Amino acid sequence: MSDRIRALLTRRRATLLTVAVLLCLPPFYLDAFWLRIGLFSMAAAIGAIGLALLSGTAGQLSLGHAFFLAVGAYGYTWLAGDPGPGMPTALAVPLAVLMAGLAGGLFSPVAGRVKGIYLGIATLALVFLGHHVLLTAESVTGGFNGRSVPPLSLGGFTFDADRELTVLGVPFGAEERLWFLGLALFALTWFTARGLLRSRPGRALAALRDSETAAAVMGVDVARHRSAAFVVSSMYAGLAGVLLALAFRRVVPDYFGLVLSVDYLAMIVIGGLGSVAGATAGAVFVTALPLLMTRYADQLPLVAAPGSAEGAVGPTEAARYLYGAAIVLVLLYAPDGLHGLARRARDRLRRRRTPTTVPDTAVPSPPPPAAAARPKEHTP
Repeated sequence: MSDRIRALLTRRRATLLTVAVLLCLPPFYLDAFWLRIGLFSMAAAIGAIGLALLSGTAGQLSLGHAFFLAVGAYGYTWLAGDPGPGMPTALAVPLAVLMAGLAGGLFSPVAGRVKGIYLGIATLALVFLGHHVLLTAESVTGGFNGRSVPPLSLGGFTFDADRELTVLGVPFGAEERLWFLGLALFALTWFTARGLLRSRPGRALAALRDSETAAAVMGVDVARHRSAAFVVSSMYAGLAGVLLALAFRRVVPDYFGLVLSVDYLAMIVIGGLGSVAGATAGAVFVTALPLLMTRYADQLPLVAAPGSAEGAVGPTEAARYLYGAAIVLVLLYAPDGLHGLARRARDRLRRRRTPTTVPDTAVPSPPPPAAAARPKEHTP
């Protein structure tokens, strides 16, 4: 291994360690509102990474992402709650993720044979079907009013505020405890998704996105890889649903509607299709913007506080207008999203920092050797 590669790896490890330490500090300094924004953003990032693998890498359009989030959220709530099997919450989490993957597997034959807008319409049916089931299966879902979410317990440590806990003089409530759980789940999602993209199946999915004919010629099983991408994306969505349920502490059917699926599409478009970092940036932008505008609505122009007079633009509607405009700008001027903008800015900064060395004395290069004289041929 050369010194340059060793130095690059050392720099990356130092950067990862620094980022990890910085992400562990907010529970000690920020209040519950900012920690809640971080939790919702981490949950959204997990789901957005799954959708980025499906739509950005495999080139499959899906409008049913909210359905698989609902499967994960309600699956955990039912498995660990009462009425329900009453399983240990540590076991209910992976089982809920597997339930979401099973739901994706049941739909995967359709995903393996249908593509483009036709797959989008087919997945759209999942959202309406799932919403109907959530409203009618009251014994499992609680109906319109939803259900309370049992707090997660790992090894006797519970992620709620029932038991007092103080760390370095800072009282740790539910948000502070769930922050570290969200970080662990997000880190797991980040590294597994990046490893998948760099592996042979990830390269096969990218080949499918570019040209199915060329991928089939190279030996890629088109239907099988499409179905596998749909199942993996569904499992990521199920994990995001579990974290959302733990953060909200109550699940209701109206949250898992078509609007949520559109929000996830906005996340991956704004962040950059096929990019793990871009999906994360888009998730933070789309999730945090309405919450911040709701809190500071009285200080923003043309935005009315929640519950104001009829006809005024509320913070939620204003946030949707803003990231709708962001989608238009991204499609027009930066098709690769925020991740592409950051990459180009980093490359430009790197080129500016790289010194250009000009030799003091220019040594003239010797002239090229003259071509050997070719004897003239005599014509008979």
